[in-house]
Amino acid sequence: MERHLSRPEPGNHAELMDRVYRGQRHIYDLTRKYYLLGRDRLIADLDCQPGDTVLEIACGTGRNLAQAKRRWPGIRLYGIDISQEMLRSAKAALGEQAILADGDACGFDPQETLGRVQFDRVFLSYSLSMIPDWEGALDHAADLLAPEGRLHVVDFGDLEGLPSPLARGLRAWLARFHVEPRTRLADMGGRIAANRGLSCRHRRGRFGYCQHLTLGAREV
Repeated sequence: MERHLSRPEPGNHAELMDRVYRGQRHIYDLTRKYYLLGRDRLIADLDCQPGDTVLEIACGTGRNLAQAKRRWPGIRLYGIDISQEMLRSAKAALGEQAILADGDACGFDPQETLGRVQFDRVFLSYSLSMIPDWEGALDHAADLLAPEGRLHVVDFGDLEGLPSPLARGLRAWLARFHVEPRTRLADMGGRIAANRGLSCRHRRGRFGYCQHLTLGAREV
């Protein structure tokens, strides 16, 4: 069952994320590839055209944006993250290929931080499970979509298909890194889509390890 934790102020959450990633950012991409499953499928599902604007909220080290650029040449990259430590890695990796800025996923001003108000593709990869006000972050992400845009999410699932001892152990291990699977993601995505007249698709990964959510102006 999903627990509802107290929500820290944005400044406190930024400090927490900097503490978590100050050392980890140097090995993040090497270690996370073994258990952040489904990221490359999300990137393949973006289905971009040259010139499309692609924003990753909580872009971390910039790994996903770099992969998106390779998969979809000609796209324009944007990223925000609340952690200055992670942004240091992202800027080093992407250089002038992306416009990157410090921002709180729940309420950053896209015009002020990134120079535009709408994006053709917006995505969040294994970040909602670390954002205290994840519902607010998802709602804000939907606000940033261009008229024919799409929002993509991949994150930890309910883990219900795993043996109970393994699922309990994984949840406990994730909690050490301030990660909490969002078991109500499908319901929240459906509510946001209904309020905006968007289509919604939710896919549960094998054993419930991960989940994919896609919102769009057209059927997805």
